Amino acid sequence: MAVDREGLAHFLRTRREAVQPEDVGLPRGPRRRTDGLRREEVAALCHMSTDYYARLERQRGPQPSAEMVASMAQGLHLTLDERDHLFRLAGHQPPPRGAASAHVSPGLLRIMDRLVDTPAEVVSELGETLRQTPLATALLGDSTRFTGPARSVGYRWFTDPDARTRHDPAEHDHMSRLYVSHLRRVVTLRGPASRAAHLVDLLRDHDEFRALWDQHEVGLVPDDVKRFVHPEVGPLSLSCQRLLDPDQSHSLLVYTAQPGTEDHEKLQVLAVLGTQRMAVP
Repeated sequence: MAVDREGLAHFLRTRREAVQPEDVGLPRGPRRRTDGLRREEVAALCHMSTDYYARLERQRGPQPSAEMVASMAQGLHLTLDERDHLFRLAGHQPPPRGAASAHVSPGLLRIMDRLVDTPAEVVSELGETLRQTPLATALLGDSTRFTGPARSVGYRWFTDPDARTRHDPAEHDHMSRLYVSHLRRVVTLRGPASRAAHLVDLLRDHDEFRALWDQHEVGLVPDDVKRFVHPEVGPLSLSCQRLLDPDQSHSLLVYTAQPGTEDHEKLQVLAVLGTQRMAVP
């Protein structure tokens, strides 16, 4: 497919002008004269240089890669139909929708943009972290950095000892059962040719997983309270609320603590520590 430079430039410009700063968690400020977002703001949201983005709006520069188009679709908070249109304008076939999609819906992104002081993350049905708030990164580490099968927290749980270090050891056995039970549900739902089934094939080499898989345990439900062990602030018990996007099979997980409790104070400390790390050059 050939890139439609004129259509791509026009679509990017109109989408940029339609998105308001508040829609993406940015302050409007008293001197804003631009309709919607500034180019430099969009570039930052899309993880690209301002010059590169500006050239696209001016019908110049190289054809953007599929990865770059996906980043622009998320940065501009596009719907699935808008995302697919952007891919075609850029000369690419749109990626699949549904459970295999990594495109987070604008609704979930708008909620996350307002959770600046709360640990929250968007995860796929395979436990792949697609987005994290800064405080979630401070609490859990950067779970978006993994590639391949290791993107799934369930896969890491059985293959990487570090995956268990931030969880209460008393709950490790129960969490192992939860991950296996959930993976079996997804395999049954998606079929033997699914990515979930591929994860099972990879994990069968691990004794703990194989023993639990052979028990054929289903229907286990995660606890509402998650118990973490953080390397800097110690144990935390946090309530976990889940919001499901049924179209994409994505879940928004929000971790909270009751104000005035020790756990709440520890979250505030984590917020300060995270801000200090971001300020280090």
